[in-house]
Parts: sequence; C-alpha cells; structure tokens
Amino acid sequence: MNIYLIGFMGTGKTSVGRQLAKEKEWNFIDLDELIELKQQRRIVDIFAQEGEPYFRKIEKKFLRQVCSQKKFVVACGGGVVLDPDNIKLMKKTGILICLCAAGEVILKRVSTSASRPILNVAKPRERIELLLKMRAPYYIQADKTIDTSKLSIKEAVTKIIKIVSSGAVSRKR
Repeated sequence: MNIYLIGFMGTGKTSVGRQLAKEKEWNFIDLDELIELKQQRRIVDIFAQEGEPYFRKIEKKFLRQVCSQKKFVVACGGGVVLDPDNIKLMKKTGILICLCAAGEVILKRVSTSASRPILNVAKPRERIELLLKMRAPYYIQADKTIDTSKLSIKEAVTKIIKIVSSGAVSRKR
C-alpha cells in the first residue's frame, strides 16, 4: 500500500509527505521532482517547450512506475487527478489523501516561487480560485480530505497517520 497526497499546489503535499514518510519509515517521492530528474529539466520548462498535454502524458507514465512500489508516500502534482485513470490506479494501490487550503493561503504560500507555470499570469489569485473550482470534482474523489490552511506540518502528519492507522478508509474497491 502507498499513501498518495493530492491537492492543489501550496497545500503542503511535499512538506507533509516528507515528514509523513519519515514518521512511518516509508520511502518518499515527489512526483514532480521525479519528472524533473528523469527529464533533466524543470516542469516550468517542460510546460513552456512541450505544453501541458505532453507533461500530463509523462506524469502518467511516472505515476504508473511509482504505483508499482509499496510503502511509498507520494506527493503528486496538483493536476494528476485530471486523468481518471490516475485516480483509479492510485485508489487500487493505496489511499488518496487530498490536502486543501483556502485560496488566499495558497497564494501566500506559492507567491515566492517562480516555478509554478500555471500561475504565471497577470491575476494569480483569480487563477487559483478558478482552478480550485475546476478541480474540485476531481479532488473530492480522495478517500479523505484535510484542510491544511491552519495546520502545521506536524499536525497534518498526525491527522493522516490517524486516518491510515484507524482503517477509516475502506479498501474494498
């Protein structure tokens, strides 16, 4: 079994994921970091040079590879849920935890990063709100959702560990 952290950028998937893996003594992988490593270029450059459809194709390829492993905490890119096959595969091989946060919290968290290609727009706050609305139907397919707006990394990790260890998520699929 794996734990897949999904959700919009800036919700804490990587930070929470690293700490969660450490506490569970599992492996951690950030899917976006894996893609950058294997492609030998940044995601922002992949988007600029090849476009989003190409990125989504390679994202799916690497997700399949990661899903074949066990005892991994996987921080997924914010758009991985846009492909229904990705959701099915993650649910088949683990638990999906969606991390969410309020739009203004997300903006504050990501405003210092130039490596967010979908936010390189004139009005990032409006873009965040639009994308959150568009992706909501995908994110609600997670087994559990945790709002990280007011949580520390440690508090979010503790909540996830409780969910996973309590068996609160049915594995009958």
